[in-house]
Amino acid sequence: MSLKEAQINPWVIMAVFTLLVGPFALNFHMHFPDEMYYSDAAVKMLQNGDYLTTYLGNGELRFRKPIGTYWVVLAGFKLFGVSAFSSRIFFLIAGALTVGLTYLLSKVLFENKKVAGISALIIASNPVLIFAATRSIPDVLLGLTMTASAIGFAGLIRYGDKVPKKFLWILYLSLALAFEVKGLPALALGGLGFIFLISNPWQKIHLKTLFHFPALILSLFIGLFWFVAMWKIHGPTYLDSFLSDQVGNRVQARIWLILKNGTIAFFTLLAVFLPWLLFATAKLKKTLKTTWNENKAFFLFALIWGLGIVAMGAMTAKFYERYLLPVAPVVAVFLGWNLHRAGLEFKKLGLKIAIAVFLLLNLILIALGLWININLGSGIWVYFQVVFAALVWLYLLRLTLSNKKLPKALSYSILLIFFTLSIGTLKISLPDQGSQLADFVKTNQIKPSDEIGFIGNIHVSSKIRIGLGPDFYMTDITGEKNLTQEEILVKASHFSKLIVEDDFLPEFQSDSYTIEVASINWDSKKIPYLIQQVNQSGFPELVKENGKIYYWLERKQN
Repeated sequence: MSLKEAQINPWVIMAVFTLLVGPFALNFHMHFPDEMYYSDAAVKMLQNGDYLTTYLGNGELRFRKPIGTYWVVLAGFKLFGVSAFSSRIFFLIAGALTVGLTYLLSKVLFENKKVAGISALIIASNPVLIFAATRSIPDVLLGLTMTASAIGFAGLIRYGDKVPKKFLWILYLSLALAFEVKGLPALALGGLGFIFLISNPWQKIHLKTLFHFPALILSLFIGLFWFVAMWKIHGPTYLDSFLSDQVGNRVQARIWLILKNGTIAFFTLLAVFLPWLLFATAKLKKTLKTTWNENKAFFLFALIWGLGIVAMGAMTAKFYERYLLPVAPVVAVFLGWNLHRAGLEFKKLGLKIAIAVFLLLNLILIALGLWININLGSGIWVYFQVVFAALVWLYLLRLTLSNKKLPKALSYSILLIFFTLSIGTLKISLPDQGSQLADFVKTNQIKPSDEIGFIGNIHVSSKIRIGLGPDFYMTDITGEKNLTQEEILVKASHFSKLIVEDDFLPEFQSDSYTIEVASINWDSKKIPYLIQQVNQSGFPELVKENGKIYYWLERKQN
């Protein structure tokens, strides 16, 4: 392998990440439930001009998370208009930037482009990062900012008390931004990092070095700005909601549940780095001894952060794999470092077997997606997407057969799965309910005059709110609380226009409302059955019978 072949350009990896994940991320092929909190609040901000206070879709205040994520969604809406694309574009970019920062973190620690390149390929193909980059929720932003803070810690680990000031600026500003994104988890991981620095047995950092006054002052202002503003505007009661989410509702003390969640977190942390982790198992003891002797400080730092996030996951009431993202880039660097020392580029047979598995999965997804689109009919663009996927597939196959750039081929074959998956889900998930309602009001020339009441799944409500845009004011009647039928009807009586899910339609009489179908989508529970029937005649009727329908209701004039 030549030196040129061995070098990996981080900008290329970031571009490939964006290109292959983008089609799946930038439309509602999949809508994660928590996205509604941030997109709903951002639409409300556009409507009322208050960019500090966050609201739910039913108009209630919500202070469970700091303002950072809301502003990122709002920035997308401001720049590109209200759409699925604009709600997610900066989260996709954050995922790509996390790949680049992982490369930079490795460079700061080792000054070895091969280690940095392997680390970037590992994190780019990490499913936790990929999924986080396709959702407008805080996790990918926390991962990005904590990776930036890790670069600051790495500078201090490498240079000690002679650290260039830029690393202190990076450290404090990134931790401040992380706190404005997620809150206390950023403080917990940052605290572990500082404890390590001042107690590092190989090179302790003096407190005088850490106390960089300009960076501290600016970081405190950034980190605490929103909290102070909320205290001044809404009083201390907002803090109860914030702390109940950050501590009260998440941290628990039952021993068996801590052990259960901790075990799940530990093995999930290992699982999300498959198949890369498998290549580190051979001569593991020798490799770990080599890397330990090479850089004891980073070895211990990575171990502390990894175990720290496992411990934090263990203390939650319910563990989610996305909780691991803040330390995933550090673990990726640790793994990339060990794989390089273990001779990853020489493990050709294992790499080729892993690549073959993912190429086969991609081939199945391409064929399935093509079959669905041919039977249901699609525009020409989807066939361009099929051709592009096939070309990338052939390129990766050529690399594999010629034994060239196998780590890159493995990483890209994993990323390609999300590109090929979007070919099939195009007809299953799209157009989403928001797009369909937007077309409905345009076709029927409905003006945004009266407020609309929504009755149904509030996650669908979020997509509809994005589809209608800020000109239409829509309030969730059902909300997050369980209401009785009578309570729903009483609240609905205050609206002349309603959007109603099919399950609730029997409560509304046709002699009181005009009722029209506004949206029909596949029911997620019936997807396997519907896929089997796509080539049958009368398939649109099957979708109506086995789909989710939302109706547009307008009260008749007496």
